[in-house]
Amino acid sequence: MKIAFTTSDRVHINAHFGWARMIDVYEISDEGYHFLETLNFEGDLKEDGNEDKITPKLDAIVDCTIVYVTAIGGSAAARLIKKGVTPVKARSEEEEISEVLNKLVQTLKGNPPPWLRKALQQKPSNFADEVEDEATV
Repeated sequence: MKIAFTTSDRVHINAHFGWARMIDVYEISDEGYHFLETLNFEGDLKEDGNEDKITPKLDAIVDCTIVYVTAIGGSAAARLIKKGVTPVKARSEEEEISEVLNKLVQTLKGNPPPWLRKALQQKPSNFADEVEDEATV
């Protein structure tokens, strides 16, 4: 599964979802993780009330299962959840991406907590499932 992190330094989870200029994306499994890409965003990202600023981010991380943030607005969180992406708040702006990834790998090897099992079940496994889900809505 893919996990995204809002970051300003590519080490810590230290950016608000709406204001983040960078989102790092990793592939993770119970065997480990690896870096996939850094998504970059431009423009006036601090403009409150501008819902259009988050649309490119929503579209860019739609294939992620979880996005870690320091903060996120209610409407952005609702839009993520509707797309099957679970937003999770970091414990602090000092929390490191690698720490979270290592903990997740260990958790996936064992018995994931209910919130993580639910997040894992939300993602369609393939395009046919996705089309079927769309058709039943």
